[in-house]
Amino acid sequence: MAHLLVVESWVGSMGRLLPRAIREGGNEFTFLTRDLHHYLRSAPEGTAHPLLGARHVITADTNDTEALTAEVERLHTVLGFDGVITSCDYYLPTVARIAARLGLPGPGPEAVENACRKDATRRVLADAGLPGPRFALHEEWADLARAAREIGYPLVVKPVDLCAGMYVRRVDDEAQLAEAVRALADFPVNARGQRREPAVLLEELLDGPEVSIETVSYAGAVHVIGVTDKSIGGAPAFIETGHMFPADLTSADTEAAEQTALAALKALGLTDGVVAHTEIKLTSAGPRVVEVNPRPAGNRITELVRHVTGIDLAAAFVDVALGRRPDLRRTDTGLRSAAIGFLVPERTGTLEALGQLSDGEDVLEVQLAEPGKAVKAAGSNNEYLGHVMAGDPDGLGARDRVEGLLAAVRAGLVVR
Repeated sequence: MAHLLVVESWVGSMGRLLPRAIREGGNEFTFLTRDLHHYLRSAPEGTAHPLLGARHVITADTNDTEALTAEVERLHTVLGFDGVITSCDYYLPTVARIAARLGLPGPGPEAVENACRKDATRRVLADAGLPGPRFALHEEWADLARAAREIGYPLVVKPVDLCAGMYVRRVDDEAQLAEAVRALADFPVNARGQRREPAVLLEELLDGPEVSIETVSYAGAVHVIGVTDKSIGGAPAFIETGHMFPADLTSADTEAAEQTALAALKALGLTDGVVAHTEIKLTSAGPRVVEVNPRPAGNRITELVRHVTGIDLAAAFVDVALGRRPDLRRTDTGLRSAAIGFLVPERTGTLEALGQLSDGEDVLEVQLAEPGKAVKAAGSNNEYLGHVMAGDPDGLGARDRVEGLLAAVRAGLVVR
């Protein structure tokens, strides 16, 4: 039985899949957090978040990396950790540093830090010769306005250190740019109490559909699990409204996307001990990297993969954190595709009603908000009112099935 240290986590999908994967693998874990209430609040009334069912639950300042590393070294002498892991982007660099300090498995801290900083990713990929969008990074308004004119509108404004599409916006002129920059300046601290970098990243707007490549690296070899498609809505934001695995692409586009992702992972140095989710735009000029995430995909994509291939990416995440060879054998699950669609609110208010969801053998998951819930008009992937997941045993029809199911739910959606 191995003993993992879990340093913080998302509270949703992977935050629940991770403790399950640890236990189903015959292992145990200690959970380290700065704020227990963050997890207590996320569980249904009368229940506890599964992360709080750890062998040990310890509070510490997880935002002070140096002090935390010293504390973990002390704990390690008593509890003996075999690996350290997190599903939360904001703590991936911290975990990489702890693993390196303790001599535990994991990718290099610099590689993880570069992947978690959107501007650093751009610089590393450009230095490696990978084609990408024109970009600029500045803090001062005069510099941003000048760089935007040089890149050319429309363009994309991004924070360098936030997740879930937060404050990522398309801007078509200088007035919209000013509004996007002000909104970022008004959000100086992220949801985990970490002070944000004030720099703003500007990027050329890329055309074409977006996909993600799910990979697992172990012992210096990167294994491509497959390509997931992505639907986007909520303009001028970029909100993920759904996914399907595998993506409905030509073999040439699939190969091009996979090779681009592999080149990006190699350039960043993420080729050992990493489950990664690399987002690619299939532009008219060829594949372009959007970002590289050195952790499993969110938004239940890992479950889409599992339903179709039998591969459990949460379990693979645990295995590589322990330095073990992950089980990437495919099994016949009876499904050829699986898709998820999200209910995205377009207005702020209170949820009064939803349409009736029809039953069916191909429905894999349903999670919908209850009437009475406070609703915020979506500006990122954090404001969903729920999701529906369905599969197709015959081909690539899962997305159409999900869209049909969600259409009935949307038809009865009332927010006042």
